[in-house]
Amino acid sequence: MEYSVSNIKVMEGLDAVRMRPGMYIGSTGQRGLHHLLWEIVDNSIDEAANGYADEITVTLNRDKSVTVTDNGRGIPVGIHEKMGVSGVEVVFTQLHAGGKFGNDSYGFSGGLHGVGASVVNALSRWTKVEVFSDNRAYKMEFTSEENDENGNVISGKPVSPLTEVGRTRKQGTIVSFLPDDRVFETLDMNFEIVAKRMRELAYLNKGVRLVLDDNREWGKNRHAEYRFDGGLSDFVAYLNEDKTPLYQTPIHFSGSSGGIQVEIAIQHNDGFSDNIFSYVNNIPTTEGGTHETGFKAALTKVLNDYSRKVGALKDKDPQLAGEDFREGITAVLSLKMKTIQFEGQTKTKLGNTEARPAVEAVVYQMLTPYLEDLKNAETANLIVDKALKAAKVRAAARKAKETAREKNKLENAPLVGKLSSCTGRDSKRNELFIVEGDSAGGSAKQGRDRKFQAILPLRGKPLNVEKKRLEQVLQNEEFRSVITALGTGIGEDFNIDNLKYDKIIILSDADQDGAHIRAILLTFFYRYMKELIVEGHVYMGMPPLYRVKKSNGETVYCYDDAALKQAMRGVGKNYTLQRYKGLGEMNPEQLWETTMNPMGRRLVQVTIEDAAEVEHLVTVLMGDKVQSRKEYIFEYANFTRGESAYDKIRK
Repeated sequence: MEYSVSNIKVMEGLDAVRMRPGMYIGSTGQRGLHHLLWEIVDNSIDEAANGYADEITVTLNRDKSVTVTDNGRGIPVGIHEKMGVSGVEVVFTQLHAGGKFGNDSYGFSGGLHGVGASVVNALSRWTKVEVFSDNRAYKMEFTSEENDENGNVISGKPVSPLTEVGRTRKQGTIVSFLPDDRVFETLDMNFEIVAKRMRELAYLNKGVRLVLDDNREWGKNRHAEYRFDGGLSDFVAYLNEDKTPLYQTPIHFSGSSGGIQVEIAIQHNDGFSDNIFSYVNNIPTTEGGTHETGFKAALTKVLNDYSRKVGALKDKDPQLAGEDFREGITAVLSLKMKTIQFEGQTKTKLGNTEARPAVEAVVYQMLTPYLEDLKNAETANLIVDKALKAAKVRAAARKAKETAREKNKLENAPLVGKLSSCTGRDSKRNELFIVEGDSAGGSAKQGRDRKFQAILPLRGKPLNVEKKRLEQVLQNEEFRSVITALGTGIGEDFNIDNLKYDKIIILSDADQDGAHIRAILLTFFYRYMKELIVEGHVYMGMPPLYRVKKSNGETVYCYDDAALKQAMRGVGKNYTLQRYKGLGEMNPEQLWETTMNPMGRRLVQVTIEDAAEVEHLVTVLMGDKVQSRKEYIFEYANFTRGESAYDKIRK
């Protein structure tokens, strides 16, 4: 085949976005759909974070379009000297154009890539922009409804130039857009997902009012409104509301160093895990980075120095470890800086080297006088006392672990007769199925592909590890089996490079007990092996609920009631219908075909998109506050489903 310069296609303007949307928004599923909204919201938040706006409204409209309104300065409407068109047209039609590349318009911003508004325009059926500035109102519309001479969609074409439409006292910008159904798999924004992100943004930008209106259904308008004058202090209190705080008022301070603004809120609780949530220019840094490293180092030094100053640590005593001071901590760290460098595959880890000394400096400057202030002596002493107890427990646990190692208990004993290993040694291909019960485990062992699939059946319900120390977890035989099978170690010994399986698949029955086991296992991974989730190694297997065998011999497996209804259309009278109450009811061939075969199975990857909200939900669902759990279940569980499709068919 000839390959010459004529074969090289140059994508101009927004065409590249439409050709490869995943490069710009990650996916064309619901996550990518929400990404469009965040691009516009981030622009409004940047106005608020820099002190130019204090109210942002998101409206989900009946036609599945979305409107974002703010009372900021408004997008510049003047003619761009290079492009010869208005600033609005430049922002919405040119990639890498915006006021965020220089440092004159914004001290800092979340939308540093400069493609936000133009990408939204490129991937929408239409976009409408209204700007209110200097007592004048302007309007401009864009469309993706026209095709070029080759039949390709012309993305985000201006309908007409920016037009002044009248006088006004308003100030700000209104952006409305209809995501393109030719690009996205769904146009249904998820109210809960949008609300959670807006609440998070309200915590991170104190005093800013964020409003969400859902007008998509007649008579069922939903409304949410967030404003937190306490900012990060309110955020930490929210994260700890279903825990027992060690002291009532969070420690909250801010400062700047090297041009970087740092704000931190801290509150310890009676739990044992440490939960640090960090953000840079309102962007979640789920994988941490240099700012978290600086925070941990400075916190350890300041608290060790204070402990020696008040005599809690004697001269002969060794320094306490950072994990001792962080036991039970909930902290939110927020940075505002001009240039961000992200690392990692998911771009959620801060790489700026200057962030670490900046955070360290602010913690030294602000936390030391807080602790030494006599008004805060009780809080400071509670933190030190908890750390001293944690150090004693840690020392005892280390001694017990060393003894267990010597006796070879942790490494081998729990797996005798349990784990059915795979023959392959390629950890990048191998899979571990954690299966509920011996019955399902037997079918899974017979039905699997032994070359790359290992089976670990659980013979009892594992321990709920929420609010359990590591040594208590290690005493649970089921979790000892999981730890040993994975090969990563746990706690101080955890090393993801030693992971023996690329996929860890939780396979449990589709009933209440199965759901509880899934929740317990996910809580364990989240609390003690979070990196496995962050790196994308944890999955949930989705077994079918029904099996329909038609008169012509065709077999159809249905994974929900909707699929069953579809399968039953035109099936006639001669058929057999089986409802699977558990994995143990499937023979090995059926289990392989429906749940284990990579070519046809359904897996749900466990992810942490909103780490703070995950932390809150884990505490609510797995903690010891019964009332909070009841309230959550009554709000989100569907008690009015009526008869299932299976029940109706059987009648």
